[in-house]
Amino acid sequence: MSPHVLILGGTTEARELAAALTACPGTRVTTSLAGRVSRPGAVAGDLRVGGFGGAEGLAAWLRERRVDAMVDATHPFAGTITANAARAATAAGVPLVVLRRPGWRPGPGDRWHPAPSLEAAAGLLPRLGHRVFLTTGRLGLAAFAHLTETRFVVRSVEPPGPPLPAHTHVLLARGPFTVAGETALLREHRIDVLVTKDSGGAATSAKLTAARDLGLPVVVVRRPPPPDGVAAVDDVPAALRRLDALRPH
Repeated sequence: MSPHVLILGGTTEARELAAALTACPGTRVTTSLAGRVSRPGAVAGDLRVGGFGGAEGLAAWLRERRVDAMVDATHPFAGTITANAARAATAAGVPLVVLRRPGWRPGPGDRWHPAPSLEAAAGLLPRLGHRVFLTTGRLGLAAFAHLTETRFVVRSVEPPGPPLPAHTHVLLARGPFTVAGETALLREHRIDVLVTKDSGGAATSAKLTAARDLGLPVVVVRRPPPPDGVAAVDDVPAALRRLDALRPH
């Protein structure tokens, strides 16, 4: 029987891992996407879209589909999915590998203000600036809706839904972005503070360099902690080594 690997996807790393695994003879790969993006793009191997019905539903799917290993390669802020994956893996007796790209680290000249949540980030803004570049995605914008005196430029892949801050200009775009492009955007909209999640990776890090070069403060929302007992690998080669170690030799 060919080994069956389930990848909980939605990230660049998930696509890279799926491509690498499908290139291995005899390996079956299924990538599962939550379905929040209307045009997810091509993925190597099999693809399913939609939720599982919580940890119990995921555990049942693992058993029914005879999954041999599961990789959680979801977004670093997908805390609920990661917690459900950990519980489902334990319940179904399926090994779990968590793949998380490293977070960003401040360098010389950065003016970072860490925040534990979107709500905390919103609380920092009145003393930092009044024209905000908000790059935390389309979900969770309600945390900023009470800031009626602040003007926001919100960038997301899909159009955000209400509630939105009173003064909001929406930009629909998908990375990767360049430093030159981000610098031009910050200047065009006269941004005086950037808000971002610590997503890590290179695709959207150019805004941090642009903010540093312009001397702008950056509010960085910290990642949620992983579930107890769950350790992560930080790149695709490490995930492949972990999966290979799980195979009988």
